Amino acid sequence: MKFKITHSYNWYETDTETFIIKTYHINNLAFTFDELPQIAQDDPEIIRLADEQLILSPEIFFKNSFYLIDEEAHPCLFEVELENPEDMPKD
Repeated sequence: MKFKITHSYNWYETDTETFIIKTYHINNLAFTFDELPQIAQDDPEIIRLADEQLILSPEIFFKNSFYLIDEEAHPCLFEVELENPEDMPKD
């Protein structure tokens, strides 16, 4: 079975700050993210896209990552057959 990587822009909320991130999903489950430069944070289109998505927190990534690790399906840690490996985060 092949998995599909997608991404979205989401607000990321910690105890001390809130900012926009580029979130990576495997079959709609958020598993990692990239921080965006300030110029992207201020882009009205990215802000609009983030406003349409769920607000994410470190706990969500922690929970989702542990689930994927338990299933040996975390694409950053295991060899997972992907439909679109080019959409994985670069690092």
